[in-house]
Amino acid sequence: MAIEILTKADLHEFRKSLLEDIREILKDKNEQTKKWLKSTEVRKLLKISPGTLQNLRINGTLSYTKINGIIYYDHTVIEKLLNGNKVNTLPNLFK
Repeated sequence: MAIEILTKADLHEFRKSLLEDIREILKDKNEQTKKWLKSTEVRKLLKISPGTLQNLRINGTLSYTKINGIIYYDHTVIEKLLNGNKVNTLPNLFK
């Protein structure tokens, strides 16, 4: 059985790495809970192209607010849209 010795430098490096990971998680969480999202954020969230987002606006699928040329989308409306179009599947009967 090998014995590993941890130094203060090892612990310091672990601490730095852990803090960076926590900051990244909190950053992602804060971005997801914003009330109003810009087009780039919506495209990133839904993984769609600018043209697809424009089509969702044009055909009335996704409501938006435009202020001084900047288009904003309500995060709760996007969640409702996703949940409203959810397809329920039958349980796998062949397991």
